[in-house]
Amino acid sequence: MALTRRQLLQAGLAGGLWLGRPRLARAGEAATPAPSAKARSVIQIWMWGGVSHLDTLDPKPEAGSGYHGPLGKPIATTVDGLALCELLPLLAGQADKYSVIRSLTHGINAHETAAYMVQTGRKPGGRLVFPGAGAVVSLFKGRQRAGGSDLIPAYVVLTELQGRFSESGFLGPGYSPFATGGDPNRTPFVVQGVVAPGISVERQRARRELLHQLDTFAAAVPSAPLLGALAATEDQAYQLILGDSGKVFDLAQETDAVRERYGNNTFGQSCLVARRLVERGVPYVTINSKGWDTHKQNFPAMKQKLPQLDRGLATLLQDLSERGLLESTVVWCCGEFGRTPKIQWEAPWNGGRGHWGAVFSALIAGGGFKGGRVVGSSDARGEQVRDRPVAPAQVLAAIYGQLGIDPEAPLPNPEGADLRVSPPVAERGAPLSEIL
Repeated sequence: MALTRRQLLQAGLAGGLWLGRPRLARAGEAATPAPSAKARSVIQIWMWGGVSHLDTLDPKPEAGSGYHGPLGKPIATTVDGLALCELLPLLAGQADKYSVIRSLTHGINAHETAAYMVQTGRKPGGRLVFPGAGAVVSLFKGRQRAGGSDLIPAYVVLTELQGRFSESGFLGPGYSPFATGGDPNRTPFVVQGVVAPGISVERQRARRELLHQLDTFAAAVPSAPLLGALAATEDQAYQLILGDSGKVFDLAQETDAVRERYGNNTFGQSCLVARRLVERGVPYVTINSKGWDTHKQNFPAMKQKLPQLDRGLATLLQDLSERGLLESTVVWCCGEFGRTPKIQWEAPWNGGRGHWGAVFSALIAGGGFKGGRVVGSSDARGEQVRDRPVAPAQVLAAIYGQLGIDPEAPLPNPEGADLRVSPPVAERGAPLSEIL
């Protein structure tokens, strides 16, 4: 759930998420010196619900219509041997900028546990709920930012939380993501706690002055340490609301041509906001793209969503590259699992696909990762891994490493256990040397 304006001021969006962090987390930030970093930010495009690998990054035209349905004519890309779904022509033209992993696997077919596995790299179960990648990056990279961009949280979600698991895990609420709410395809983009439609800046300032006039307790004990901290937090929050930092969410500052290039839809404009956030040095941005849980009528959904994905993601990669930001920004795109390779034509599914954790695909670009590569493969029907199985923890460890976060660094936790940022190599698997 996104923060309300009142919660923003109570928690101190800009200050409290930094100043109010638990001692546990501060210890982690000073733990192990980070190795040399090639990236400073991550944009995670989360295909909420699980996207079909056969209909996107791993088409199987030879498997027959019972598997590929109406999407049986994959297109060549700028990389020899790499073909994509015919509804992804713009991405096909930029295949040199990204690599595709076609052998991700965890064998889990339930949303909650699969999402937990992919975003934490940990097996579900046990006493501790591990933090997701965004919280881990916020822990290690959040305090390294400088300047006005510190007023923007280190971990931002566009636009809704999944609600599948606690993203911050045992690190606590200080490392929870800030979910913007709203819709960046609308004007204004109503970011919860930051933008109030119909209320002018002058009225905001007047409200703040009235709040201070009514706060007789603070006036009576001005030297109280706690009140001083709250005042600092309030000041930082209002700087985000009324100052320059909050303008990072204002897409009216972009030209109509740029906005059109990304696509006039929620996903495309979310990609544009993500670019603006990493320009300001935000370490971790997640775009939660909904609508991929296509149990029913998978192909009408693909014909609507894939062109939006193609335009938004391809433009994001191109825009980051043109601005010199792709070298320092990891972009990775996948869901919690794939979809059943064999299409369920019978009622009530009517051409739907179910959950499939045996094998699925991901796209990864930027931040020092090599482009134009394919890691692993699935079998002839996309049902199982054929070679080079890749676990989610391997992907996360590679991303951490590119950010200068040692996967073997201690991960502070409430039990004081000897936990590391990633599971041991013997458990997570060897590094992804093909793309590093």
